[in-house]
Amino acid sequence: MDEIEGGILSSIPPAALQLNLTRATIRMEHSRTWQIDKSNQVDDLIICLEGQGHYLVDGEARVLEPGDAMLIYRGQRFVGWNEQATTYRGVAQHFSLDIYGRHNLVAQMELRPKVHLSRWALLEPLVRHYRQSAPPSSVTLGQHHLFMVLLIAFIDDAFLGWTDRPSFQSDGTEALDLAVMKAVTMISANPLDPDIAGKATDAAPYNRDYFLREFQKRVGRTPRKYQEFKRMERAMHFLEAGQSVASAAAEVGYSDPFYFSRMFKRTLGLSPRDHMRKLRRSQHGNLLGFDEHEQEELLSAQPDGLGEQH
Repeated sequence: MDEIEGGILSSIPPAALQLNLTRATIRMEHSRTWQIDKSNQVDDLIICLEGQGHYLVDGEARVLEPGDAMLIYRGQRFVGWNEQATTYRGVAQHFSLDIYGRHNLVAQMELRPKVHLSRWALLEPLVRHYRQSAPPSSVTLGQHHLFMVLLIAFIDDAFLGWTDRPSFQSDGTEALDLAVMKAVTMISANPLDPDIAGKATDAAPYNRDYFLREFQKRVGRTPRKYQEFKRMERAMHFLEAGQSVASAAAEVGYSDPFYFSRMFKRTLGLSPRDHMRKLRRSQHGNLLGFDEHEQEELLSAQPDGLGEQH
């Protein structure tokens, strides 16, 4: 599940997650006469491709347009209809996402119930393929993989935070893993907040020194160094988008581009300009000309633990 890396779920070991598609994909094709009034025993993710869908979810009005995605939680009553002459098309998928094989992970999150998918230009062809390739009465391995990509995209856009009160009482290693996971997502979502590492640490229900040791053991960095890594990772995206070193530095809160360059190299193992040179060599295929010794030298330039985060 490489798609998990880099998002809200990036700190969770893939083996700890269990996705279950509880029925075949619903290929929505709804005319003006369509209406539904029901509740489901599992969570339901709905993505609009064409037209417009109107909903009342526990009495709250929602309208879905192309590129919008909506989560209906298990047990929520919803009414749906189409007010327009044009057909309302999309996909709906019933699912459960558990952690450690027995706890509902979605219930641990505070999520916006409806979002416009920020990467819709990239996701739309995937959603159309998902809809077209879905077997009418079964669930395939391919559907599982494709849906995980769509679900992660929704969670990344909809995520507000972790609930203050967990829906289950974990203990031992599970509880500690969950606390570290929440701290990591807090830092990842707000790496430019100068106090976020301290806030994430203080939010954990453990002795501060003990939690710092356990965080570093699992993540490979202290919370502050992990925050710096996420800042530099964000700066890397600005550089790759064509911004100058000074501009990328300013985007992540550095007024001095020379100090930023030193911190970038200390954190990622390469200076900003060396990173861009490496990227250009990769784009032109020149990295294929390196022998194994040269490739090992490039990899050894990265600090310990970096590979665990990608």
